[in-house]
Amino acid sequence: MSEYRNRTSGEIKTDAELKAENKNMSFPKVWNESTFDALNVDPVLESPKPAPSGDYKVVVRNGAVQDSDDNWVYAWTEQDMFTEYTETDDEGNETTVTVQAQKDAYDAANTSSLAALERSKRDLLLTETDHYGLSDVTMSDDMAKYRQALRDVPQQTDFPSTITWPEKPKP
Repeated sequence: MSEYRNRTSGEIKTDAELKAENKNMSFPKVWNESTFDALNVDPVLESPKPAPSGDYKVVVRNGAVQDSDDNWVYAWTEQDMFTEYTETDDEGNETTVTVQAQKDAYDAANTSSLAALERSKRDLLLTETDHYGLSDVTMSDDMAKYRQALRDVPQQTDFPSTITWPEKPKP
């Protein structure tokens, strides 16, 4: 979906919004300069989204700016990910949700998600060696140790942020 900047107000609208506002206007398949002039808009071009400068920061679109070639491109601004707010429960009791509480919940969710991802990786590595445990195959001691080391990965001290993966032995 394309977006356009109104030359007078600076407001940004999608092509669908412009078509809805101009129901009596016939639109070509490909919009060109004459279409832009008729609508009094300029196209807003994509611009690279910058990376946030630190933890608990987000980068969000914030209108449009003209670049050095006089094209309108998306503007970006950085803001804090969390702000303190007050919740009211069904009985009218107010609770303040602090920034620190939000950060803690965010970190816990990220850690849980990363742990699940790393366990999936570990499970895949175990699955790749399951055939060594079949009744008609004798599993080597090295393979048994490797498989146990894989099962022990979640017990490592800094799991899931730092993992020392065991080395798979030669069959």
